This record gives sequence, structure tokens and C-alpha cells, in this order.
Amino acid sequence: MATTKVYIVYYSLHGHVEIMAREVQRGANAVQGVEATLWQVPETLSNTILQKMKAPSKANDVAEIRPDQLLEADGLIFGFPSRFGVMAAQFKAFFDATDELWASQALAGKPAGIFWSTGFHGGGQELTALTAITQLAHHGMIYVPLGYTFGSGMFEMNEVKGGSSYGAGTYAGDGSRQPTELELQQAFYQGKYTAEITKKLSNRPLPA
Repeated sequence: MATTKVYIVYYSLHGHVEIMAREVQRGANAVQGVEATLWQVPETLSNTILQKMKAPSKANDVAEIRPDQLLEADGLIFGFPSRFGVMAAQFKAFFDATDELWASQALAGKPAGIFWSTGFHGGGQELTALTAITQLAHHGMIYVPLGYTFGSGMFEMNEVKGGSSYGAGTYAGDGSRQPTELELQQAFYQGKYTAEITKKLSNRPLPA
């Protein structure tokens, strides 16, 4: 049986989304026959601005992706921080560069999920997901939400927890907060869940 390829494509400024992305990758790779790969989208800020923002260095073990490389994947999981309820401009710039793929609808039918990081409760834990779905819809991709399949972790009320039925998420707060164990568990679960669905779809022939 052919290997099912899942690409986890992310942008991370202060490292929170990267931590989540690595857990999503671990979950996807836990599915037999699936090969999950991490990719970063290009940075649009200058080094001077990044230094002033005290942003850490980008992961040197994760390559930058070009839009055309999305075609190689059977399934995609996109991760990004929120900016005023929408994906960060760096990720939007990457999607804007997929115009040729959109024109040919080359990504149509590919399953895709999303995960994110926001600052606080009002930072867009649901809105960021809702606004991101438009990108998937215009490409004809099949959005794969988690629903409430994560189980009891979806109903946690005794601790602050990011994420929702739309996908996994975390809170960064002022930048010092890191993803919690429960948030990482949901990220792992999302990777596994999306990979399983991708594997099912990629091994099923399309009707003539």
C-alpha cells in the first residue's frame, strides 16, 4: 500500500504554534502507513523587526514550503497564530501566493485541518478558525473539523484550554504561557484523526 503523505504547514513567531505543530506531526505519524512532514511558510518581517519583537530563531530542522509543494500531500494541516481574529499576515501571504493552484483547482478534494494560537479568550479561538475556512473553501479542499471526537477533553472547565470543535488551539497570553498538556493532547489527537481520514480518502478511488 502506498504511503499517505500529510503535510503540517505552519507559521510561528514566538514558538507556540511550532510546539503544537510538532505534536500534530507526532499524532499523524502514529498512524500506520502515514508519513507526516513539517513545513514553515516564509517570514515576511525583516530581521530588524524580528529582533525588536524578541522573536526566537526559526526552527532550523523545518524547511520553508513553496505553494506548489502542497500538491505533493494527500492531506494538509495548517497552523498559525491569530491576529485580530484572523490568521497571521505571513500565512495569509502564503495563501495569496497559491493563486495558480486556485485557478486550476489543483487542491480540490484534499482533506485539510487547522490549528492555532491566540493571546487571550477574546483573541479569536473560534473566529480564527471560521475565517480560515474561507481559504480552504475557495480551493475546494475538504475541511476536517474535530467535532467533539476528542471526548472529555472538549468539556474541560477546571483549567484554561484552547481549541474547539474546529481544531486544536492554545493560548499564548503575554507570550510566557506555553501549551498545556491537555492542549498538546488535543494537537496529537488532531494529527492522528486527520491522518486517519486522509488515509481513508487517499486509498479510495474517486468515481469515474
